Amino acid sequence: MRFDQLKRREFITLLSSAAAAWPLTAWAQQPQQMRRIGVLMGWQERDPEAQSNLAAFVQELQQLGWMDGRNLRIDCRWSDGDTTRMKILAKELAAFTPDAILAHTTPVTAALQSETRAIPIVFVVVGDPVGEGFVAGLPRPGGNITGFLYSEGDFAGKLLELLIEIAPTVKRVAIMFNPDTAPGRGSYYLPSFERAARSFRLEAIAAPVRNDADAQATIALLGREEGGGFVAMPDGFTLVHRAPMILQAARSKIPAVYWNSIIARDGGLLSYGPDTGDIFRRAAPYIDRILRGAKPAELPVQMPTKFQMAVNLKTAKALGLTVPQSILLRADEVIE
Repeated sequence: MRFDQLKRREFITLLSSAAAAWPLTAWAQQPQQMRRIGVLMGWQERDPEAQSNLAAFVQELQQLGWMDGRNLRIDCRWSDGDTTRMKILAKELAAFTPDAILAHTTPVTAALQSETRAIPIVFVVVGDPVGEGFVAGLPRPGGNITGFLYSEGDFAGKLLELLIEIAPTVKRVAIMFNPDTAPGRGSYYLPSFERAARSFRLEAIAAPVRNDADAQATIALLGREEGGGFVAMPDGFTLVHRAPMILQAARSKIPAVYWNSIIARDGGLLSYGPDTGDIFRRAAPYIDRILRGAKPAELPVQMPTKFQMAVNLKTAKALGLTVPQSILLRADEVIE
């Protein structure tokens, strides 16, 4: 065999081997299309709960093959619970025309809806998406928005039941919320709270507050007579502003029930509500499906599936309360 024929045969063999290996090596090394998503958070950037929730979302995206900086760019903005800032940041994110946006809380979703009816939006920790006009219905959202419901309207009644269970001498109960940020300006949860109060023959007080001073004054007023207590409405305000509420409740010797475990860890008496970290994790597959071509109108709004209860025994002792065994047995977290 001539030398040039040998070389030609070796070249053909080498080319065949390279072609066979292409799907495993060269194809895997081809640059992937960079996709872009926006995230608008409704809470404060320094808040450990918010950071933990966002980390859960990003980690779930990674499990689905989306790596920030490799095949995905994540533009995250923090509103710090400020509704004016939410509107500014919503306009900024929409101007980027990302492939999808994760919207955290009701007022954030409202701000984003005002900016775009084209960019897919997946919301999390939203109370009343139908009433707010975000979706036409839960099974068939019908537009560019879908997501994960925080709770149904009767949830506030459940919180009041827990308050009576841990503090049975309560006679007057307030439900605290910010009408600028709460679902339906507070009306989404108020009916169930008032029904529960009537069933227990309690005086029900709707307590709209817009700042720390309002919240502390309301709690102080409840503490002027024996038998006062309050429920914090599921509302970003009552989480972002939890520190002054917890402090005033301790000063005024007022029992209270909250909707997020971090509030009990920070000194609140009792908390019960959906696991927000789990809600963020469940949002990642929806973003993944949208990036792969799905339409929000085709993705039904989903309900929470995991709930958490936390009780702070130190706070209970300071209030002179004995935590019933029924709560201790159901609590996911007992803070000594």
